[in-house]
Amino acid sequence: MTKRFENKVVVVTGATSGIGLATAEAFAREGASVFITGRRQDALDAAVKAIGGRVTGVRGDMARLADIDRLYDAVQQRHAQIDVVFANAGGGEFAPLGAITEAHFDTTFATNVKGTLFTVQKALPLLKDGGAIVLTGSTTSIEGTAAFSVYSATKAAVRSFARNWMLDLKDRKIRVNVVSPGATRTPGLVGLAGEDAEKQQGLLDFLGARIPLGRVGEAAEIANAVLFLASDAASFVNGVEFFVDGGQAQV
Repeated sequence: MTKRFENKVVVVTGATSGIGLATAEAFAREGASVFITGRRQDALDAAVKAIGGRVTGVRGDMARLADIDRLYDAVQQRHAQIDVVFANAGGGEFAPLGAITEAHFDTTFATNVKGTLFTVQKALPLLKDGGAIVLTGSTTSIEGTAAFSVYSATKAAVRSFARNWMLDLKDRKIRVNVVSPGATRTPGLVGLAGEDAEKQQGLLDFLGARIPLGRVGEAAEIANAVLFLASDAASFVNGVEFFVDGGQAQV
């Protein structure tokens, strides 16, 4: 059986845990040569071991342009082009209006907006014509969430990037889409509840009760959507925000 990404080169940023890790694993299973990033070397090494196959880890913070350059230098040493970029690195913390600090704003926008922009822009010389770009959005781009306005604003910006970039790249037939997860069981999500396991489960139960399917998503379910958007099966899908949320933001 032919693998969907056999002989393809795929870059996945923020791939040491959660959605990024699950997606990198899925690309590798489908035959891709995968390059992943993470900020901590120990977590990156563990992810490379977990993924297996043709995977290369490049330590870096995607909010730092020099680190992005190092990523693509590593790709170029082994491959002439990139087929897929999944700009996934990002994160956020709760901070209600009135308690938002400049550091909170700068860090969140640097990682989620600046990092996404330059991850994609610096990939362009290597990205093949007809290639695919997938950005990680969030249901927060269209939903209000208390104490989460800065993160939500960054994801609205990411969604806007796709609408504009598909026009900038139309002559090269490069597709740009956004996958927007709802509440998904990841270390980043449960970590918002702190270290207490009971509080973490309480958060998952609370979020799951708000979703028509009655549960939070799993990282592998988001990965399935990313691989679809990156594949030839989505050859006429361009500029969309693809919600993978169990219906959370659709009612």
